[in-house]
Amino acid sequence: MSETFDVVIIGGGPGGYNCATRCGQLGMKVALIEKRDKLGGTCLNVGCIPSKAMLHASELYETAGKDFAGLGIEVTGLKLNLDNMLKQKADAVSGLTAGIAYLMKKHKVTVFNGAGRIDGPGRVVVNDQVLETKNIVIATGSEPTPLVGVDIDEERVVSSTGALSLKSVPKRMIVIGAGIIGLELGSVWRRLGSEVTVVEYLDRILPGADGEVAKQAQRIFAKQGIEFKLGMKVTGVEKLKSKLKLSMQPAAGGDAESLDADIVLLAIGRRPYTQGLGLETVGIVPDRRGQIANDHFKTSAEGVWVVGDVTTGPMLAHKAEDEAVACAELIAGKAGHVNYDIIPGVVYTKPEIAWVGKTEEELKAAGIAYKVGKFPFSANSRAKTNHETDGFAKILADATTDQVLGAHLVGVGVGEMIAEICVAMEFGASSEDIARTSHAHPTLTEAIRQASMAVEGWTMQM
Repeated sequence: MSETFDVVIIGGGPGGYNCATRCGQLGMKVALIEKRDKLGGTCLNVGCIPSKAMLHASELYETAGKDFAGLGIEVTGLKLNLDNMLKQKADAVSGLTAGIAYLMKKHKVTVFNGAGRIDGPGRVVVNDQVLETKNIVIATGSEPTPLVGVDIDEERVVSSTGALSLKSVPKRMIVIGAGIIGLELGSVWRRLGSEVTVVEYLDRILPGADGEVAKQAQRIFAKQGIEFKLGMKVTGVEKLKSKLKLSMQPAAGGDAESLDADIVLLAIGRRPYTQGLGLETVGIVPDRRGQIANDHFKTSAEGVWVVGDVTTGPMLAHKAEDEAVACAELIAGKAGHVNYDIIPGVVYTKPEIAWVGKTEEELKAAGIAYKVGKFPFSANSRAKTNHETDGFAKILADATTDQVLGAHLVGVGVGEMIAEICVAMEFGASSEDIARTSHAHPTLTEAIRQASMAVEGWTMQM
C-alpha cells in the first residue's frame, strides 16, 4: 500500500514537527514519521524539557533549605519527595507532547509511528507502508556519544535519559563531560544531595564558551560543592557489587587514578542519528563526524533535505526549529534563511550561562580588533536585593564601528536576557545603541545596559 505526499519528514523532534507545521501552514500535504510513541524527539521527551523541570524543582528545594531563613521565611519539616518531583517532570512532558499532537491535527499533518527509511528517490518506507513524495526531510536528530570502556545500562551507568529518572538520590555521582548536559544534570543531583565530581578530558569546562565565562562559572560551581577533575581521560568504568569504579589518567600523560561512585553519568556530547535511514539508496554519505552536509538544507541527493542535529552547526533545539521553518519555506518556493552568527547558547544551571556571537578567543584568532565592556551583577540593584549577585555581563564590540559582535553572560536569569542581545545583533546594533536604550529600574537587564556603557567607559553604577 502506498500514499503520496508533498513532503515526508523523518523525525518528530523540534526540527521535524516545526517543519511539518510550517509545511502544513503553506498548504502542503505532509507526513511526519516518528519512531517514539510520542512526538517531540529527544528535546521534549528525554532532554531539554524534562531536564528543565528537574532543574527548576531542585533549585526551589535547595533555595528553601538554604536561603529562605535569611529572607525571613521559616521552613520546618522540609523533605524531598523524589517520586513527586519526577511525576511533575513527566506531567510537563505529557502536556507538551499532547500540544504537539494537536498542532499536527490542526495543520492536517499525517503522523506515522515507526522507523522511517528512505527506499530510493522519492520513496520512504514506514511499517511496510510506502510513502511517495517529491521532498524528503531528514530530521532524525542525535543520540548520546558513547565512550569505549563505559557501558551504559541506564541504571547505574546512565546517559542523560537515565539521569532524568533515577529512583533515588545517589550518595556519589561522577559526571563524565563538563559540557552543558553534564553541568546541568550534575547540578540537579548535587542540589538534591549527591556528592558530584565532574571529569573532563579538556583542561576547562564548557568547551566553545568564552574562556572568562567558563573560568568564573567553574569557580561558582566549585563553591557550590561540585568537584572538578580536568585534563583527565576516562579509561573505563568497572561495575562492582556495591559501587562503580571509574579509571582515568591525565590526558597529557601520567599515573592512573580511580574514583568510586554509585552512579556514573556519561555526558561527553551527542552524535547525529543516521542508523538505518537508507541514505545509501540515494547516495548520501555522512561526513567523518556522522553529519549530513547541506547547502541551504539541500543534501547531495535531489529532493532530500536535512535539518537539526543530524546536519552541521550547533546541536540546539532552537537551531533545529529555525532550520525547519527555513527549509519548509524553501520547499514552498519562498525565501528561507537562518543567521548562524546569532544563535544563542544557554546553560540552565544556577546561575545560568548564556552567550551569542563571537568569543574573545574567536575574535583574537580572526585578527578582529574589538572593545570590551563588562559589568558585575554584584553592582546591580535588583541582583543585590535578590541576593543573587554571582556573575557578570560582557559585551564585545567592533573597535572601529562599535557593532556588537558578541555577548557573554553569567547570572540568574541570563538565559532570558540574552534575547535582547540577539535582537540587537540581528539589526546590526552598536554597543551605544544598547547603552542609550532605556531599561526599567531596578532590573537585572540593566547589567546589559551598563556593560554596553562600559564599552566606551561611561558606566553609571559602581
